[in-house]
Amino acid sequence: MKSNNFKNGFTLIELMITVAIIGILASIAYPSYQESVLKSRRADAKGALLGLANAMERHFTETNSYLGAGVAAADIGAPGIFSQQNSDYYSLTIQAATGSTYSLRATPTGAQSGDSCGNLELAHTGAKSPATAGCW
Repeated sequence: MKSNNFKNGFTLIELMITVAIIGILASIAYPSYQESVLKSRRADAKGALLGLANAMERHFTETNSYLGAGVAAADIGAPGIFSQQNSDYYSLTIQAATGSTYSLRATPTGAQSGDSCGNLELAHTGAKSPATAGCW
């Protein structure tokens, strides 16, 4: 009988193949992961934007006008009636406000600034932009 002199373990070729497979899987999975993170942050911004719209409607119910909702005298910029104004990824602003209309915007900041959807906007009529599929 022949004795088997091979030691248990991996050869260099087996190890290189394993590393190559892991590299290929990582190169496929990482972009999908990044897109998923952007999408979840976008969902948070949409929720905050809708919360600001609700605050605008409450303000209108109390004062019969959308004016006075912003911090600035011009009623644009940072909202004064909504506590969740900014996060690390989006900044909420009032773009325009009159007695009977308003326009809100969530601007991506920081790590979210590369988001393909860009600014999320919401009007008093419920019109949302951008109209790109997957953004809203």
